[in-house]
Formats: sequence, structure tokens, C-alpha cells
Amino acid sequence: MHQSSERIGTIAAALARAQAELVNPEKTLTAVIRSPFPREDDRTFRYASLASGLDIVRKTLSQQEIATIQTTRIEPVTSQIHLTTLLAHASGEWISSDLPVCAAKEVEAPHRMGAALTYARRYALFALVGIAGEDDLDAHDVVTGPPTATEPQTALGSKGKPPKGVLNRPAVLHPERSAALLDQLLGELARQEGGGGLLAWTKATLALKNTLVEADAHILEAAFQKKFEQAALPELSIPKQDTASPTEQSTASSRRSDRASAVGEPPKPPIADPPGDLAFPKEPPRKRSKEHLVFVRSQPCLICKESPADAHHLKFAQPRTLGRKVGDEFTVPLCRCHHQALHQHGDERGWWANMRISPLLIAKELWEASPVNVASEASLVKLPLREETAPHVGRSVSPET
Repeated sequence: MHQSSERIGTIAAALARAQAELVNPEKTLTAVIRSPFPREDDRTFRYASLASGLDIVRKTLSQQEIATIQTTRIEPVTSQIHLTTLLAHASGEWISSDLPVCAAKEVEAPHRMGAALTYARRYALFALVGIAGEDDLDAHDVVTGPPTATEPQTALGSKGKPPKGVLNRPAVLHPERSAALLDQLLGELARQEGGGGLLAWTKATLALKNTLVEADAHILEAAFQKKFEQAALPELSIPKQDTASPTEQSTASSRRSDRASAVGEPPKPPIADPPGDLAFPKEPPRKRSKEHLVFVRSQPCLICKESPADAHHLKFAQPRTLGRKVGDEFTVPLCRCHHQALHQHGDERGWWANMRISPLLIAKELWEASPVNVASEASLVKLPLREETAPHVGRSVSPET
């Protein structure tokens, strides 16, 4: 919020002379903005430190008799720490800006509060005197260019840690390193035996799998699916039906036991009867429909009613599997802003509960009203009954006399 003295003519003239000499500080540091989406690259931008900006600002403004003052206070209504940046002239005129920084409870963690204050002091001071201390995030070379340093910086974090609720995923590897890691994981997968060990290995290597490029990740997922089916199918194989009588079966069993004890082999456990349901417990294929996703995107956002919207898949609608989304029938429309807010929150069920919305019911209604289902229902032709086609058969009509 901007504030000033009753008159600012003198300080405005002095500030104009100072701005003619002010230069932007050199951007020597690089910040990394972590993406909440697994397949989206991180964004980087260069910025200047607060110390380098203060050296330029104080040296130039002091020549025009302008002092810079930055103070903090706690707002009693909102319980937030506010930063006030003041430019005071020797004539008594002044200009200030007020900026909320963080919650007052951050005082219990001084390192987090200090990081937030440093971030806010740099932005507030540079904006008030009219200089730029960071790159334009809309510039193409900033978005697509390679990072020049490995010094991550976040708004309210410390030691490179992202704020709470933001997904901290590892970066995707270079294609050559991804291919080498894929060969290593495929070798480990081939040595796994049994369903329990296979699932334990999958859980332990999931973080490594997420660092592979998309093509290598699909190869590993297909190999895991094949290995899992091979490990499960022998347990469900159907033995040939034995047509011998119960007496003959018991005699043969006793002979096998005697022969095993004679040669010193341990007796084999009896073979259990196969279960009644011998079908492989495989999950049915999940529905995919581009036409339905287009239909969902055409709907307004469930929160702010803005258009256009993204088709968000409700992750809790179906059991989680390795690298597979839920079916497209479990999608709801969300604008880009609320879509990103949902991913950053982390707890999807809690986020919808806070919004007091039942997304599963809305997804079901959208699926029923989708052009996919409407078209399939329209293609069904209902044939009328024979009695309805000939209602007057067998009825005699006497002519009028």
C-alpha cells in the first residue's frame, strides 16, 4: 500500500534526478521455481542480491538528500508481519510502501522469517526507487535456457527447500544417463522373484523411476507389468484333473512318501486344491476419451466459474497404479489457477473438503451428460412390439346401417 506526505514535489524532483543516475544491479544469482507437475520442467531466473542493490541505491539517493528506511511491525488484526519501506527527503517530504511478509508465528523459526524478510526488502526497495533486480519470467530465453547456477531460492523457504505443500520431485535425467539407469533397473527387475519381493523393489525404486525420461519410464513400466504377470500366473495354473479313485490316490500318496524317505528326501507338502475362481485378478482397462476431456474443458471452473478450464483427474477415484492415471470419467473442470493450487496443496481430499464440493458426484454427472454417452445412447434403436405395430389385427368392424 502506497503512502506519502501531504506534498511530494520536492522529493519527487530529487527522486527523478536520482533515477537518471540509477542503474540496475548485476544479476549474479539464479533462483529455481520448482514445478508441481511431474513432467513439467523447472523454471529459472537470475536476480541480484539485496546487498548489491543497497550499495547502488544508497550511494545515488544520498547525493539527492534522500534516505532509505525499512522497518517491520506486526499487524494485530491479521497477525502478519508487515514491512514498511520509506524514502525520506531532507525537506521533510516522504514516500512509503507497506508490504505483508509472513505470518507472525514465523517468529518461532527465525531462519524462515529472515529469508522472507530479505526477499520482501529486495522487492519493495527496488520497486519504490524504480530499478529491476530480476529477470522477466515471460522472456523465452529465461524459460527455455539452461540454468547458469545451482543455487535454488524460494519465497518463504530456506536452504533450498520449497514451501510446504509444493511437490519436491527430482529433476529428469539427461537422455544418456536415463538410458544407463534404465539398464540398471531392468537388470535388477530381472533378478526379482515372487510377488512380495517384486512389490517391495518397486516401492524402493519409484523415486529413481521418476527421474527417467518419459520413453524410458514407459519401457520400465511395461517390463514390470510383464514380470508381475509371469510371477502371478504359475500360482494360478490349473493342474490336470486326476480321475483316480480316493483309495488309489491315498495309496499313491503313501508310496511317494515311502520312496522319498528311502532316498533321504524331505517329504513334499500335499498340493492344495485350486481355488474355485481361477481367473487372473487383473484390473479392467481404464476408460480414455479425448472427446470427453474436450467436453470437460468446455465447462466453467467449479470454484470461480471462469472459462476455459483444465480437465483435472481425481486421483482418489481409483486405486493407484504404476504410471497410470485414473479413468477419464473421473475428471472435473478447474481453471489453471485453482488447478495449480490443488496440486500445491498436496492433500486432494482435504482440498475438496475445504471447498465443500463433492467432485465424484459432479464427475459422474459430467460423464453421463458427455457427448460420448449421448452418442452411444442415440445409436440404440428400440424396435416396437408386434402388438403395437398392428393394433387392429383380429378386430372386426361392422358397417353402419
